[in-house]
Amino acid sequence: MRILAYIIKRVLAAIPVLVGVSILTFLISHAIPGDPARIIVGPKASKEAVEAIRREHGLDRPLPAQYVRYMTGLMQGDLGQSIRNHRPVTRDLADFFPATLELTLASLVLCLTVGIPLGILAAVRRNRLADHVARVFSVIGVSTPVFWLGLMLLLLFYRNLGWLPGSGRLDITSTPPAAVTGLYVIDAVLARDWALLKEVLSHLVLPAFCLSYVYLAVITRIVRSSMIAVLGQDYITTARANGLSAARVVLKHAFKNSLIPTVTIAGLSLGELLGGAILTETIFAWPGMGKYVVDSINSLDFPAIMGFTLLASTAYVVINLGVDVLYAFLNPRIRY
Repeated sequence: MRILAYIIKRVLAAIPVLVGVSILTFLISHAIPGDPARIIVGPKASKEAVEAIRREHGLDRPLPAQYVRYMTGLMQGDLGQSIRNHRPVTRDLADFFPATLELTLASLVLCLTVGIPLGILAAVRRNRLADHVARVFSVIGVSTPVFWLGLMLLLLFYRNLGWLPGSGRLDITSTPPAAVTGLYVIDAVLARDWALLKEVLSHLVLPAFCLSYVYLAVITRIVRSSMIAVLGQDYITTARANGLSAARVVLKHAFKNSLIPTVTIAGLSLGELLGGAILTETIFAWPGMGKYVVDSINSLDFPAIMGFTLLASTAYVVINLGVDVLYAFLNPRIRY
């Protein structure tokens, strides 16, 4: 009951945060120079045609009236209509979200499966070769710009070596699997189309690594630091004195008690991966929300920009709430 009350309290506290995000995004997007109506009809269109588009989308109203209109629709589950393609923003986000989610989950899996073991190894082998390699790997990761890394990956593995495809979720001539979840990896497995699964995974490798490298490096550093702190505790010394194997001491006692910082960073990374896929999706022509919002910004599509921002913000709030609740299961001393 305490956890349920805590969840309700956090959800209520998130409402003003999301309202604040919506106001800030609304003001910033409308402060961008340019007229979306003029962009839609073209520079040679008549003034009457531009005004007709402005009236159709309510752009001729004062900003407070536009915001109230948007929030009224939002309360009814309506994110508005895209100025660019005249489709409901909800439908657009539903179409593009699975691609971003698949890329995000693949990146998170890569972060955890590589970053955690590497961090543990660096802590156990502190000040040895493995530790030095892990630290250099981490420093390079947090220092490398995503756009530069993406371009170098394309130059090496796509253009020069030809080992991996450079854009999209599938080859142009391939047919996507039957849509069950919208995630091509899972849908290909459900369809038992192993050749298609191989193609999907090959398209996923470069963008997933590009997106995950920074967060992989951060997780490695956090795991290393927390493990070093735990390995110096008295109960670890006692466990070793009792004759427990090194693997059991490290994995069962040390790693378990160092999980809270790791879970925190993993949760934050998942939220940042969802919202931070814009550059990666643009570089690799990945048909997800990142590319969608870039196209929306270029055309000043205010409803689409607002819809993406609110979705990313909501996902971030939900993920952080889930991480906080998970603390109680990882550490019995934490009570809500």
